Amino acid sequence: MEYYNYIKALHLIFVVTWFAGLFYIPRLFVYQIEAFHKPSPEKDILGKQLKLMAKRLWNIITWPSAILATIFAVWLLILQPVWLQQPWMHVKLLFVVLLVVYHLKTHQFYKQLQRDEVKKTSNFMRLWNEGATFILFAVVFLVILKNAINWIFGVVGIVVLGVLLMLGFKIYKNIRSKNPDA
Repeated sequence: MEYYNYIKALHLIFVVTWFAGLFYIPRLFVYQIEAFHKPSPEKDILGKQLKLMAKRLWNIITWPSAILATIFAVWLLILQPVWLQQPWMHVKLLFVVLLVVYHLKTHQFYKQLQRDEVKKTSNFMRLWNEGATFILFAVVFLVILKNAINWIFGVVGIVVLGVLLMLGFKIYKNIRSKNPDA
């Protein structure tokens, strides 16, 4: 048990780097989609560079971080199986499953864009970018409060955050329509 905190620290480090990748990759998707609609040679130059950036982020940072965060999480649960009896942990694990689904769907978008298959709009990707934020808020509130009931307040906060993000998204979209360089 003396190494429990080391494992916990490693778990948190890889959770942070996993989320960093999940926060940044949809932004790269936005830029890839926008570059795809530009004329050549700009399209070719930007497309090649953005694909390389996405490839490195996804394969060198995001996927390894997801795998290592999961390994350390399982290790922590093996060392502290009592957590699995806590209702807040059940809710947290539900959000972790959502995070994995979000990650896998993001991987699908990644593979499409690497093949120059543009099936989503840049506006869709801007909204998709917020998915990891919602999951992060829910998990952090659950871990800190350790209460399956109080997480409802966190979810209400997430909904309010979602409304504010949507409002900000609409305002930014209006600004961009008036000034494409904004």
